[in-house]
Amino acid sequence: MKSNIRNLIIAVFSALSVASVILILGLKFSFDFEQFFPQGDPDLEFFREFSANFEADDNFILVAVENHPSVFDSVFLAKFHELTQRADTLPYVTATQSITTFQFPIVRPPFFSMNVPAIHMDDPSRYEEDKATLLKDELLVNNLISKDGTALILFIKNEDVLGQQEAEEFMPILAKLVEEYEFDDYHFLGRANFQQELVYMQKRELVVSIIVSIILTAIILAILFQKFWGVFIAMTSIGLSLLLFGGVMSALGRELTALSALYPVLMSIVATSDVIHLMSKYIDELKKGFSRDEAIRTTIRQIGIATLLTSVTTAVGFASLATSKVPPIKEFGWSAAIGVMVAYVTVLLLASAMLSVFRADQIIKLKPGKSIWEKWMQWFYDYTKLKPRLIAITASILAIFCVVGITMITTNYKLENNLPLGRKVTKDYLYFEKELAGFRPFEIAVMAQGDYTADDYEVVKEIDKLERYMAKFGNIQNISSITSLYKGIRRAHNANSLEAYKFPKTKAEFYKYRQFAKRMPPQTLNVLVSKDKKSVRVSAKVLDVGADNIDDYVTEIDDYGLTGLDTSIIKIRQTGTSLMMDKNSKYIRESLIKGLIIAIIIVSILMAILFQNWKMVIISLIPNMFPLLLAGGLLGYLGIELEAGVSVIFAIIFGIAVDDTIHFLSKFRLARSEGLSIDDAIHITFLETGKAITLTTIILFFGFLVLFFSINPPSLVIGGMISVTLVSALFGDLFLIPVLIRWLMKEED
Repeated sequence: MKSNIRNLIIAVFSALSVASVILILGLKFSFDFEQFFPQGDPDLEFFREFSANFEADDNFILVAVENHPSVFDSVFLAKFHELTQRADTLPYVTATQSITTFQFPIVRPPFFSMNVPAIHMDDPSRYEEDKATLLKDELLVNNLISKDGTALILFIKNEDVLGQQEAEEFMPILAKLVEEYEFDDYHFLGRANFQQELVYMQKRELVVSIIVSIILTAIILAILFQKFWGVFIAMTSIGLSLLLFGGVMSALGRELTALSALYPVLMSIVATSDVIHLMSKYIDELKKGFSRDEAIRTTIRQIGIATLLTSVTTAVGFASLATSKVPPIKEFGWSAAIGVMVAYVTVLLLASAMLSVFRADQIIKLKPGKSIWEKWMQWFYDYTKLKPRLIAITASILAIFCVVGITMITTNYKLENNLPLGRKVTKDYLYFEKELAGFRPFEIAVMAQGDYTADDYEVVKEIDKLERYMAKFGNIQNISSITSLYKGIRRAHNANSLEAYKFPKTKAEFYKYRQFAKRMPPQTLNVLVSKDKKSVRVSAKVLDVGADNIDDYVTEIDDYGLTGLDTSIIKIRQTGTSLMMDKNSKYIRESLIKGLIIAIIIVSILMAILFQNWKMVIISLIPNMFPLLLAGGLLGYLGIELEAGVSVIFAIIFGIAVDDTIHFLSKFRLARSEGLSIDDAIHITFLETGKAITLTTIILFFGFLVLFFSINPPSLVIGGMISVTLVSALFGDLFLIPVLIRWLMKEED
């Protein structure tokens, strides 16, 4: 390579590096549950209309404060009451409520009414009486007090517009306030807490993955080359690829999400693979006695084209995720595809420019005689020639075994599986799941039919029937709606008797209480009934028992809405944040299969154009189906739920696994074009390309193990699964491709 061209390339990349550093400073992290709502789903539009008529179902923070052995302690109650009052003054808070501020209304005819406190804080002699009453009160248990009486819950209502920035401001202030009181223990649950903690996880994951990827890649390259300049050239190309990718992401206005920690790993792996193939070929050409200029030209001509095709096919694999209805998955697919091409251009131009300055002995430590790689590649060559039937039978048995595992795949994922390991947010979430009613909102929209309105006796009576049916599902708790209002009024008219907290027995009794209901503050009624009085909101909490199990509840309740309720009076429709997130499970398989089919078709077309032989297309695809089958089988046998984060495994596997196949077949085709027989071409391919694809697979294996440093459960699954399956892809290339070539190809092909 001429020095002026080399200098120009280095200067251009130096300028791009500076620009990328400036752009990266503008990158932002984001997390919002709405990111995971399936776009284009009809239920999403209904949910947005429903939320506009009422309010968001997750605009709150719950603070559970423990006191052992009991919360009925005057000192504790005084501190908790003060916390409640001070929390009401915090920014982004619109209302607070706790057991110390809650009062039961009591109505005495004809017009006298009074409020009775839930706890007589100033009279400890009544604590036992209060305790006996409160722990039987379905209105308060799991809402404001735990069922065992060891924790109180402070309900904090946030502004609906609470975004990422506001959440990161609000949560530290709230935590500092709670810590002032030195309670036995405390737990947070709510949207703002998730937003703050999950963005922290994203930042931590990205930093850790960058650092560990760089260290691990440097160690592997040092072992491989054992020369400073070899490691320097490779690390510079890889590091610059990552830097430029960050700049491109910022320039395109992309925000970093929960999957962003995969970018450094993917970029390091893809760039390392490209640079290994490039440098291996350059060194081989120098060993043959060619000059540096001749060696670099041959390397760019042969490896440049092969790596272009591998980069395109890898990008296609990632881009297949664009078929997903889930925005973060779709954006990850496009961004990863862009990153692959950035890595290709950077490595091809920059590494080539730097390599052309050095001799082989300056790049890698040369050893006399046959290397260990040549001995292993010779063994693979001999084995595939001697045992083709055994290889085919073994592969077929393993494929059947994997297909059986695929039938066992479940989409019954839990929210817990996406929370960071060892963090307080996860421990708090599990506390609410075990001791209280959990977090998942369970929302049903009730539409009054015909001339009926939401406050008609017939409508509310049907809603009460619906709620009693829902209560049969033990995991659905804290059910409330407009019926709770009428039950509460009835209780108030019956001296606050727990037994009176029931729906009015007669129509006349109902309409008597309706006069009191109409006097309720608008902010209370607007949460329960739409302004046009045609829709009612039924709210509940459901424990995190898995998306598929919750979907079964939804189906049964929908069926009851058609058969157990009078559809001439009301109709029901499931909605809410949890429903929209759980709907992802219905689309994951569909979009996954659709995306992979599209990717396979595109890759097949590319293979056909490259090799111009349909037999070569078949030979290239069969080995790459095996790692996909293995990944699916492992998910099934290990009981790993297929959810949004885990679903990217298949695109990554297909996109990367096909690279080694292309390098192997490209070398085979080149050897055949030079007049070698099929067997001789296979032999030379093993000796020259076998080493490179084995090295890149080793790097891939350890590269994805970087994700074992993650605290994000899906990342751990992705790291382990991809590492294992890509090793299987290597064995598919080394064992299956030679067998398929010998069976399908003829000397005249």
